[in-house]
Amino acid sequence: MRSLIKIVFLVAFVLGANACAEPSNTNVSNTSGPNTNAAATVPAGFQVQVLIEDLPNARSLAWGDQGTLFIGARRGGKVFAVQGALTDSPRTFVIAEGLQVPNGVAFRDGTLYVAETQRILTFPDIENRLDDPGEPAVLVDDLPYKSPLHSWKYLAFGPDGRLYVPVGAPCNACEEPGFAIIMSMRPDGTDRRIEAEGVRNSVGFDWHPGTGELWFTDNGRDMLGDDIPACELNRLTAAGQDFGFPYCHGGDVQDPELGSLGQCADAQAPVLQLDPHSAPLGMLFYTGEMFPERYRGQIFLAEHGSWNRSKSAGKTGYRVALVSLDGNEAKSYESFLSGFLDAEEVVGRPVDLIMAPDGSLLVSDDKRGLILRISYTAEDA
Repeated sequence: MRSLIKIVFLVAFVLGANACAEPSNTNVSNTSGPNTNAAATVPAGFQVQVLIEDLPNARSLAWGDQGTLFIGARRGGKVFAVQGALTDSPRTFVIAEGLQVPNGVAFRDGTLYVAETQRILTFPDIENRLDDPGEPAVLVDDLPYKSPLHSWKYLAFGPDGRLYVPVGAPCNACEEPGFAIIMSMRPDGTDRRIEAEGVRNSVGFDWHPGTGELWFTDNGRDMLGDDIPACELNRLTAAGQDFGFPYCHGGDVQDPELGSLGQCADAQAPVLQLDPHSAPLGMLFYTGEMFPERYRGQIFLAEHGSWNRSKSAGKTGYRVALVSLDGNEAKSYESFLSGFLDAEEVVGRPVDLIMAPDGSLLVSDDKRGLILRISYTAEDA
């Protein structure tokens, strides 16, 4: 039986009046668990532990009604399920193998939905069949596909009961009808419609707990330099809005090759420009009770990390970031959890975020194949 490895990252730093200040580092060496000697920082009163390991390329996360944690993977073709994820004796199942980039997972009414590059599969009554899930049903098999680039999908059900699916651009920058969108459909795969366009590659979104509006991350284009364009945090206020790709990036960078297709002034501007090349993926509004009041209704982002910034510029991302809001306006953007870099050496890469039933925050790490759990225990932080 796999033992639960608990790694508590103890840190102390001064909290600002309304937001977390930049934390100091505490070195943690873990020789018995996943390979990392990186410094980890979280706000005072928080703890981080390795909750689940041995999940190769762990990516998107979804909860079942009976408390099963489902995990998609971009590589390896597998989908995992973990019973008792928050207990001392979790049990891991491989419920699918040999799939084509099964990155996205979502759950509704007893059924698990899994997104491949061109198909969405369903596993009915899956929580009662984890040890013998059987063959999935094919919900749709004609999602747009032109190249492997940005072909992996994210899935989530909205408050309207519809299944939302992004279709990334099959390129760094190009004009391709039917791509660079976020679409939605009914749970049976019918009635598809475009919710947002001009979205280069979104791999994470959530709905505002007060307004029900869709907010999403978007990865900026490459090959324009170390510091442009910004990645994006966006807000959809009306179906069909255009967020600028491929003619405008980050809200203010006109594309040097495709800029004639439109003007930045006509595109929906991001709520917040995120660090260039930081690769923001999963995001969520925190609505739990465990964290202090100042975190509720705020946004957590999983920044997967840059791959093409020059050595002198250094890496961006590789952290869980916190975006504090005042209404629909971003007031701050700062690190909440680091420790995915050891100097400039990559030791982990955060992908998706999900809130556990107890209000703790789970983070998937596809480089180390594990799930981290962030909890809060201090009363006076």
